Amino acid sequence: MDLVNKLWGFCNKLRHDGVDPADYIEQLTYLLFLKMAEEKQISVPIGYDWKSLISKDNDSVLRQLDTILNKLKNESGILGDIFSEPVSRVRNSHILKSLIKEIDTIKWTAYDADIVGLAFEELIGKVANEGKKGAGQYFTPRPLIQAIVEVMKPDPLESKEYKICDVAVGTAGFLVVAWEWFKNNIGTDSLTEKQKDKLQNSTYYGQELVQRPRRLALMNMFLHDINANIKLGDTIYGTPDSNSYSCILSNPPFGTKGANQIPDRNFYVKTSDKQLNFIQHIIEKLKKGGRAAIVLPDSCLSSEASKKIWSYYLDKNKSKKDVCNIHTIIKLPEGIFAAYANGVRACVIFLQKGFETDKLWMYDCRKDIQKLTTKSNPLKLDHFEEFISSYGEDPNGKSPRTKDARFIPYDLEMIKSKDFDLSFSEVFKPEPLKHPYFLIEQMIADYESKIETLKKLKSKLPIDNE
Repeated sequence: MDLVNKLWGFCNKLRHDGVDPADYIEQLTYLLFLKMAEEKQISVPIGYDWKSLISKDNDSVLRQLDTILNKLKNESGILGDIFSEPVSRVRNSHILKSLIKEIDTIKWTAYDADIVGLAFEELIGKVANEGKKGAGQYFTPRPLIQAIVEVMKPDPLESKEYKICDVAVGTAGFLVVAWEWFKNNIGTDSLTEKQKDKLQNSTYYGQELVQRPRRLALMNMFLHDINANIKLGDTIYGTPDSNSYSCILSNPPFGTKGANQIPDRNFYVKTSDKQLNFIQHIIEKLKKGGRAAIVLPDSCLSSEASKKIWSYYLDKNKSKKDVCNIHTIIKLPEGIFAAYANGVRACVIFLQKGFETDKLWMYDCRKDIQKLTTKSNPLKLDHFEEFISSYGEDPNGKSPRTKDARFIPYDLEMIKSKDFDLSFSEVFKPEPLKHPYFLIEQMIADYESKIETLKKLKSKLPIDNE
């Protein structure tokens, strides 16, 4: 059975009830969690569990779902997190009853956790691609996440206190792919019980401003058997927690909406630019030696405020323990966020805290590459294959690298000479136009060549028309 198609079929039922695409997965999450909680024997108050829902007839099933939502939102732990601030969008009792019956026919725990988790991930992607009213604003394209994780290699076994975080977690794409990378490349077979417990309960962290994507993020990680620590709140304007992290992977929200305040934080550059504040927050939350990959709009490379930030973090005399080795930037293909932020140019900055910058390598993934579209030329992991191989194995980005037309190093003196503008924009000087005489000569030569070809073709044809 194709779980993705099955889940999408559930969404179609909700569509017929007038449920907005942005609400599909949230409504399914309530039901799927109740069903899986029963299968996994997670404690749910009697009378507010899956059995209490499946047993109701058409006349009372809607009322029972509302009762369950209002009860479980006050529970502690994962129940309270998943059902926090719930809103039931289903209004047709027949559709709800039919949906519950279909979900009940599937034994979800009979599938490997990764299979169910990946199906849920793909469902999020399908909804995101429905457009701006979908989950797009919380969804980073998975090929981009996979490429970032592949070069970052977030291995929780590197140290006992290793923690991975996404400070703008959305639906937890980075955390899910980081977990999948660990399972596929390091493996879980030889882990001790203590290591397993740490991985499942105290390795993966995140923060999200909006309740809905946080709910989906928690469910996403739950389906991968991970109890992620995902905090609800404003990363920049809220009170920061006391955690520090070994690895931060994040795609902070683009744009200026809600960015009319300067946060009361000990940031070097006081600005209302949300992206620049996220950069400063991420570096603040990294441990010494901690690494980060941050998806940002190109403006964060060259604006006046961003140049102040880079001049600070690249100068050990100014930033001291916060100095950063900003070793790699990749300019992402045009149209990478076409589904919900068309026209935005973006990049990824890779850095390590506590080390000085020797060389900054700029990889151009736009040069001679066709603009991406959602249908005719969608983003694939293939778009990043050359970047992954060029990046090298060393997490500091200091492994042997080869300069080519796409991958160019800049030393610190060069960066200083450009006033810490990290865009390194190429200035193309058009060749001067040739004199009309030479243009006409070239056209005559082209036509003469074509006439000669036609004469040869004519000579090979039979004279008799028949």
